[in-house]
Amino acid sequence: MVKSFILDTNVLLHNSDALTSFADNEVVIPIKVLEELDTFKKENTELGRNARATIRKLDALRAGGHLKDGVGLEETGGSLRVAFPPEKGLPTMLQGEIADNRIIAVAYELMQSGRKTIFVSKDINARIRADALGITAMDFERQKVDFDELYTGWADIEVAREQLARLTQEGKLRIEGEFLPNQFLVLKGNGRPKNETLVRYLGDGEAVAMEYRGEPVLGIRPRNTEQRMAMELLLVDDVRLVTLVGQAGTGKTLLALACALAKCLKERRYERILISRPIIPLGKDIGYLPGSKEEKLEQWMEPIFDNLEHIMHGKSKAGEKSGGVRGLLEKGVVVLEALTYMRGRSIANQFMIVDEAQNLTPHEIKTVISRAGEGTKVVLTGDPYQIDNPYLDATSNGLTYAADRLKGEKLVGHVTLEKSERSELASLAASRL
Repeated sequence: MVKSFILDTNVLLHNSDALTSFADNEVVIPIKVLEELDTFKKENTELGRNARATIRKLDALRAGGHLKDGVGLEETGGSLRVAFPPEKGLPTMLQGEIADNRIIAVAYELMQSGRKTIFVSKDINARIRADALGITAMDFERQKVDFDELYTGWADIEVAREQLARLTQEGKLRIEGEFLPNQFLVLKGNGRPKNETLVRYLGDGEAVAMEYRGEPVLGIRPRNTEQRMAMELLLVDDVRLVTLVGQAGTGKTLLALACALAKCLKERRYERILISRPIIPLGKDIGYLPGSKEEKLEQWMEPIFDNLEHIMHGKSKAGEKSGGVRGLLEKGVVVLEALTYMRGRSIANQFMIVDEAQNLTPHEIKTVISRAGEGTKVVLTGDPYQIDNPYLDATSNGLTYAADRLKGEKLVGHVTLEKSERSELASLAASRL
């Protein structure tokens, strides 16, 4: 039986490909959705771009007939039509001109007519309201991952003592089993479970000893095994994309910044550090703050500055000359950039850090990563438990999507950090609140 999928506006704003994501079924676009898309089309944001892309696709489909009557979708074998809400016979909760009411009303009428109807929305409250009316409601499932089963980037295995001795002598060893490139293996000798050795799996059965031995990087030293894994990925040049997932206080941003400064200031491996983070609270618009672009961005980069101050303070105490965070900005060693201005750029020979990446959509993450030019390393950090974007969650955000979809690629490494090291109080809050 052909199903009718009624799409909410937020689904198309999230991903314009949703029009062709429902196989050979019927896709129904309420007229109110078109009106709402029209209000977004002028925005210079990802929402605006998706609105424009959706409108262009719908316009192209008009060549196949009237959208009111329905047109075929060649990609899926299904059909698409634009529908109007009924004027009579609606429950009290759907009456009035509220946008959500007009959209759900279309689904309600289809259900009442006997069709297999599914309302698709990324708005949890809209799904609950639809369900209260007996309408089958679902989130947009494309580009979702099982967060509970998310790849951690490491595994524990037991090996013979002879293998550990060979690793010590040769710096590498052969490993049997199904592992992914750049996955870390915690080797435990048979009969001696407390003795652990870390190796990085390269692929084709070969694992190598860690290049990073645990020494301080600008005064920052890893406090646990997961942080040591993260620093290995951050410092190794052949890993071009690093994703770090972890709750507050696990050290994601601090480690990324320390390693970036070391690679730029000491090794001269990259020309500069480019730092960005999503601007969520003010609608992704930096225009509400006074000053130049740089001054506006600095307001949103305070968490970055906190970490840089900590690193530079430790560097000064170690006896090295430091111009402070302001000196790094003035010399162009550290550059702040809004994600809004990244589209169309080719960023070469830079160490690029995107903090709070859990607030980006999969498409936005793709846009960021695809900006990387020759010699650029990209680091994505974030906490999927702290998402401010109302239409994303731990399973649908761009950070976890990238970690899941790109695992196993030789240019990519991932670590899930679990232990909070910020302070005893921060650790208590992360685990108990």
